[in-house]
Amino acid sequence: MAEHRPRKRFGQHFLVDRTYIGRIIDAVQPQADDLMVEIGPGLGAITEPLSQRVRHLHAVEIDRDVARELTHRFTAERVTVHQADALDFDFGALGTGLRVVGNLPYNISSPLLFWVATASTGLIDCHFMLQKEVVDRMAAPPGSKTYGRLSVMIQYRFRVEKLFDVPAGAFRPPPSVESAFVRLVPHASLPLDAPAERLLSALVAKAFSQRRKTLRNALREFASEAELGALGVESRLRPENLSVETYIRLARFAADRAHARGA
Repeated sequence: MAEHRPRKRFGQHFLVDRTYIGRIIDAVQPQADDLMVEIGPGLGAITEPLSQRVRHLHAVEIDRDVARELTHRFTAERVTVHQADALDFDFGALGTGLRVVGNLPYNISSPLLFWVATASTGLIDCHFMLQKEVVDRMAAPPGSKTYGRLSVMIQYRFRVEKLFDVPAGAFRPPPSVESAFVRLVPHASLPLDAPAERLLSALVAKAFSQRRKTLRNALREFASEAELGALGVESRLRPENLSVETYIRLARFAADRAHARGA
């Protein structure tokens, strides 16, 4: 396993620094009965200590060679290795009360976050290593330059807690960016039903695709200037000025209007 050459097409940067491996395990605090899955186990740096603390661990690995080596290294009683693309993997099939851990490939981190978020009803928490810039965007407050679509859609489903930064030198090969470790805890309940959630996603995507425009122009297909005013939203603001709660209120309005029109 130590001779495996990292593959650029999979965005492989293997964590090797034992100090940070220990900090990750301390942050996750795995318990024996946890239903836990690791995304992108790679060389098994996190897999090993996790598998020593939980009775059984699932691991999702896209690299066929790495997956094969992991099945040789760990017994089936300790670790089930799923050779699969995490973007296609059915996390819900593992059961409810799932805990997810992963050193996510930076080249697919955003779509993978949205994919995992769709299974959040079956999650206890997620702990991810990500590009620091992505974590900063996830945790960004309204009004900041980094606040955007990812911030709103992740914060809609999760409480986001940035735990610590990880330097490039902790990986082999070192990535060209800094990393950070983050905890995501699903909210106990979500305020929108499925149709309204779809409108929230469309509304937020539209808003931040034109973030230099005022809300009056960016959201005109969802609410008129008068309707924005009736909802207590200043139409001259820009998309980054609205809180997650305000976007939820706009999505609920748009969903109610669509329902009233028989859409």
